[in-house]
Formats: sequence, structure tokens, C-alpha cells
Amino acid sequence: MRKLLLTGAAIAALAVPANAADLALILGNANYDRMGDVKAGDASIAAQSGLKQAGFAVFDQDNADAGEIRARFRDFVAESQGADTVVVALSGRFVHSNSETWFLPVDARDATLPEAVSEALPLSAVMTVLAAHPGKAVLLLGAPDPETGMSGLTMPGIGTLDIPQGVSVLRGEPKQVAAVMGGALVQPGMPLAQAAREAGLTASGFAMPERALINVQSQPNTPSPAPVKTPAADPASPYWDLASSEDTIDAYQLYLKRYPNGANAADAKARIATLKAEPELQAKAVEKALNLSRDQRREVQQNLTILQFDPKGVDGIFGPGSRSAISRWQQANGFDGTSYLSSEQLTKLSAQGEKRSAELDAEAKARQAEIDTQDRAYWEQTGKAGDEPGLRAYLKKYPDGLFADLAQERLDTIEAARRADAQSADRGDWDAARKADTVAAYREYLSSRDKPAFQAEAEARISELQQENQDSAQVAQAKATEDALGLPSVARQLVEQRLSQMGLKPGKVDGAFTPETRRAIRRYQTAGGLPATGYLTQATVAQLLAGAIGFR
Repeated sequence: MRKLLLTGAAIAALAVPANAADLALILGNANYDRMGDVKAGDASIAAQSGLKQAGFAVFDQDNADAGEIRARFRDFVAESQGADTVVVALSGRFVHSNSETWFLPVDARDATLPEAVSEALPLSAVMTVLAAHPGKAVLLLGAPDPETGMSGLTMPGIGTLDIPQGVSVLRGEPKQVAAVMGGALVQPGMPLAQAAREAGLTASGFAMPERALINVQSQPNTPSPAPVKTPAADPASPYWDLASSEDTIDAYQLYLKRYPNGANAADAKARIATLKAEPELQAKAVEKALNLSRDQRREVQQNLTILQFDPKGVDGIFGPGSRSAISRWQQANGFDGTSYLSSEQLTKLSAQGEKRSAELDAEAKARQAEIDTQDRAYWEQTGKAGDEPGLRAYLKKYPDGLFADLAQERLDTIEAARRADAQSADRGDWDAARKADTVAAYREYLSSRDKPAFQAEAEARISELQQENQDSAQVAQAKATEDALGLPSVARQLVEQRLSQMGLKPGKVDGAFTPETRRAIRRYQTAGGLPATGYLTQATVAQLLAGAIGFR
């Protein structure tokens, strides 16, 4: 249900008749509780006198919270049916998605999608009311320059608007909106396009050069020109447009209650019958109304993955795997397992995903701290003294440990010293074995003399190769799993960047996974309670990049 609380209230209020000739709704928000204030956001409230002098009935509220916005909007909608000309002026903070823009109340906790959908005023609802007054509807939007960045699924500022036919939209900064309201806009005969241009506002929608908000009164004894008759607008159209947009049983029933013999009554009844006969279609329509972008679908899949409902991929495409995962999550949370999400479910899933992500981070940090404590203790007992057996014992237990680089450096120093002392023939045989780097080559070297100078190195490398042979099938499978993810370079760079931020030293952040990167991934997987292969899995990526959506 795309419009949620405000749309439901607005539709219900449309049933109230009224008699105002000209009507205006003015909301000016400057002082936000949890976000930065908006300079001159409430200036439009003080600039409304011109509208009142021109005969407009005005509903206004400065620094309106969510409840006050709902109340003012409900009153405005109730009076709008009997109005001739309607004006809406909104100044303050806005956020938008790919398909909707919301006007935020001053008590908004944040600018995320759940907060916008549940608490803010959707401009699509405003447009629906204005659309019922073609040629006599003006929307003024005053917003500060949008800040950069995203708040999950929303972006700051006003997005692309779907402007109905006959509605004029003027956009600019709050002080510009206030200036035009108190001046040129209410001058009789002043064309909207000219008023907008002089105030520095951008005009769009229905903005004919000669069109004025307030017409010049006819002079006494001067015959008025014959009125041009235009077809009357169908009063049922706004209700049908809303019902079609919502595509829910409640919306169609509301249309029929108001217009039982309307032009679209038969279509409404047929659609209700279809939705009742196939509940899945109703759930599908509700999700369709959310108009989820591909990035939003990726976030759904990522949250499902974190919550252990495997969607079989984080690609932004809801295939059978994703639908099955959604259905299992719905059933686990007391919803019907339709496999299609509602706004309420999307909000709950997002909240659960964020909470679980924070829990996983905390668990990983605690686990890593314990691993590091054990690592340091083992180093104290083995490699710290610097002798070869101790260093090799440490590396065998902690190949990716805190002191692995130092232990290897010390072993390299020991080998270099041994090479200097070894006889030429021994060094040649050892170099040949190292070049071949096979179990057979090292065994041949060990059997070539009674006391080979590089016996310890050869035996250690044989042990490593044997272990690698045992793990080769698992490594191949892990590599194939990572390849199947199809991560682009930018996603791989995000992985490296995240590992670097965590102090795991993945090497250069360039999207090329080196041995250092593999070791960093293994350390992260170990701390996160994941299989420590050094290769990425869907679970590893989802957990590691929690919140970093939109990389494809």
C-alpha cells in the first residue's frame, strides 16, 4: 500500500462536502527535531495575507509534526470538493525514492523509507486532490539545496514529479516561495509563469504564459466576454484514479460506496471479485504498488540472507529463490506466506536486518578479540623466543595469525643463514626442490644425504602441500561459489575497503584479490563464525557489506 496512513485518511476525507470558493493549504517547517533546521522554512506562513485578502480560505501550520500534517491535510481535502481554485504551499525538508516524494514532519526520526512511508506526506496524495481542479490548481514547493548521500532507500530533496494535467508546480527555495506568495502570485492578472520567473522559481506542469492565479475584476459597465464552456470534470475521476493506483479491495469498495453507478463501477466490481478469488493477486498488487527499485530488492535479499532465509542470490531480481525466502520469512513472522511484500512487512524486514547486522558485528568483534587473545598467548609460548621449532609450531596453528608475517620473516632469516653455511651441492639440491615445489621433490632432497641442511624447511613444506592436496576439492568448490556471485570490480573493492577498515590488512584496494586479501577474508570468516575458506560466499558478502547496497 504505497500511500499508507496519509492516503487512507485522504481518501476517507474526500467524502466530506464543503463550500469554500478558493482554498489554500500552507505548511512551513523550519525547526526539525532530529535533522538540520531549514532557513526560512516557515516564512510562507507569514506571507499568506495576500491569499486571504484575495478571498482564499487558508489551512496553515508552522513547524508541523506528523499528527498536525495529517489533520491539516484531512481538513484541506474535506473542503477541496467545493473549492474553485486551490493552492498548496509546502516548505521544509523533502525526501524521495524512484517513484515518490514525501514532505517530512518536524518530528521525523530520520529520512529513511519506513519513516517517510509511515509519517510523511506523499506528494502523490497532494497531486490527486489538485488534479480534481484542472487549470485552477497550484503547488508551491520550497526546499533547501539537497544534501548529498542516501538514507537507505531514499534520497534527500524533491524527486521527479508525476504532475497531473491542469496542475501548475512552482519550485525553489523556501524564501523564494514566501516572496512570491506575498507578492507577484496574488497580484490580479499576474501570469504564473512571469511570477515564477521574477521570483527565481522553476515552473512546470500547467503554466500557460497568460494564466494568472487571480484574474483582474471586470470594470463596471463593461460587458464581460462570453464564458467559454469547457467539459465538466468527472467528480468520480480522483476516486477511480486512487483506486486504480492502490489496486486493493478497500480502495475499490471506497469508490463504489461514493459512486455506486459511476462510469467505472463495473470495472471496480470485477476487480474486487478477482482479488477476492485469488488472494495472491491482492498481495502481488500491494507489492507492485511499492514500486521497488532493483537496489531496494537487493536490500530485501541481503536482509533475508542475514536472517538465514537464503534467497539464492543478491541480484535485485525476485526469482523462485527470493519468493521462497520471502514466504518462509513471512510465515516465521506471523504473516500469510504469499511471497509478496507489503509496506508493513518491508519495514519489519528492514528493521530485523539492521538489528541482526549489528548483532553479527558485535559477535564478530567479541569472537575476534578472543581469537587474538589466544593467538598472543600461543605466540608467547612458541614463536616469540625466535627458535625455528617454535616459529613453525606457531605458523602451523595460526597461518593467518597476528604474528604470521613476523614468524615467516624470522624463518626466512634462519633459512638464509643456513644457506650461507650449507655446502654448494646441498644448496643446489634444495633450490631444485624449491623450484619443483612438490612432495616428491622434497622427499628426494631429504633422501639425498644423511643430514640435509634444509631438513626442517623440507618437512614443513611437505606437510603444507599434503594439507593443500586434502583441501584442494574444497578450495575449488569455494572458488566456484565465489565466481558464481559475479561480483563486479566495484563490489570487490568495497569488500577490500571494508576489510581494511576492520584492520585485517587485505592489501591494495583495487578489486584484485591477492594472497593478502584471501588471508584477510579468512580472518573475517573465522571471526564471523563462517567457513574460513578465504573465498566469498553470499553469506560472507551480505554480512560484510551490510548497508552497502547498490554496487551492481
